[in-house]
Amino acid sequence: MRTMADTAKPRKPELTALRGRDILCFSHDWTGDPLSKTHLMRVLSKENRILWINAIANRMPTTSTKDLSRIYKKLKAFTEPIREVEPNIFLLNPLAIPAYGNATIVSLNQRSLVRQVKKAMRKLGFSDVVNMVFNPAAGMIAGKLGETELIYYCVDEYTAFTGSSALKEIEEDLFRRSDLVVVSAEKLYESKNHFNPNTHIIRHGTDWRHFRTALNEATKIPADIADLPKPIIGFHGLLADWVDFELIKKTAEHFKGGSVVLIGKIAVDAEQKVKVLNDVPNVHFLGRKPYAELPAYCKAFDVALNPFIINDLTLAANPLKVREYLAAGLPVVSTDIPECRVLPDCLVAENHSDFIEKVEAALAYPKPREAVSDAIRHESWEAKVDELREILNASANAKARV
Repeated sequence: MRTMADTAKPRKPELTALRGRDILCFSHDWTGDPLSKTHLMRVLSKENRILWINAIANRMPTTSTKDLSRIYKKLKAFTEPIREVEPNIFLLNPLAIPAYGNATIVSLNQRSLVRQVKKAMRKLGFSDVVNMVFNPAAGMIAGKLGETELIYYCVDEYTAFTGSSALKEIEEDLFRRSDLVVVSAEKLYESKNHFNPNTHIIRHGTDWRHFRTALNEATKIPADIADLPKPIIGFHGLLADWVDFELIKKTAEHFKGGSVVLIGKIAVDAEQKVKVLNDVPNVHFLGRKPYAELPAYCKAFDVALNPFIINDLTLAANPLKVREYLAAGLPVVSTDIPECRVLPDCLVAENHSDFIEKVEAALAYPKPREAVSDAIRHESWEAKVDELREILNASANAKARV
């Protein structure tokens, strides 16, 4: 006999993909700043088990102190057992030689990494595995691990990074072999979709609840920024060679009565370029801050910056920090990065003088911070995982009809 439930209006089909699965995640180092991969995996870990494989280097190391320290840490971490860093997220520290132009070393890396990852999978009892690759260097072993599905989630023009051009063939092969390719920017879609017809765009989300706390009365502004001269023009993120330090200098000199605050570590490839700011008295380097404290620093900003140079790397970027600034309710000024144009509360400048004019405009006519934050509330990481599930469900349904 049919019940009322049987005759009720059908509900929207549940997004069943990526539920109750074992997932491999080849990404950056877990201890690094939370990036798109971190946020996506934290959402997925609520219903899946994740084996997070720390970074396989994309470039040969230099002889710099920072790179040598990183090598030492990698070697030390390799000896550590697999551990659960968060509920359902298990960490593996692999070891590989970053020399992708040498066929012998690539072959050695393949055999070694396959052994390392398979051993970890056996220890955790992984089966019916989804391999989600965020790091193109992992392309050399993707498909060799017994995985059921292979997803390449491409969030950058990786071969445009300094020292990473040797990855080109490995990444292009990964594009072609993947069951699904996800890209995070329109520019990436335009340049990559010819490799694989099953390529889709999912733009970045934001940890909205976290950055919204910048608007809470109880959130206290940290002491190292609280008493700096106003306006405070702020930036948080990696100070790498894609940051326009000349533009930051011009901005600081124009607003010499205020403060330009830079929060983040200085990358090896930017150590020389950043020196242009050494003699600018109102530029303040506050160093890397814990992710938990970033909303408190955002609360002190009067305007936030995304001062990227324009090149192949940045034109394909989808700067996560911009959505974080907006979630904190901040007026934002960016250089002409295409993915910033789709955000209505981000002012996009065409050149250096226009950038400074737009900073002036953002300071003079700020929108209510609550309204800026509310406008991006719907772009949560949970919503982005649902987008991914919709794509996977549609692909599965299409295959079933064939």
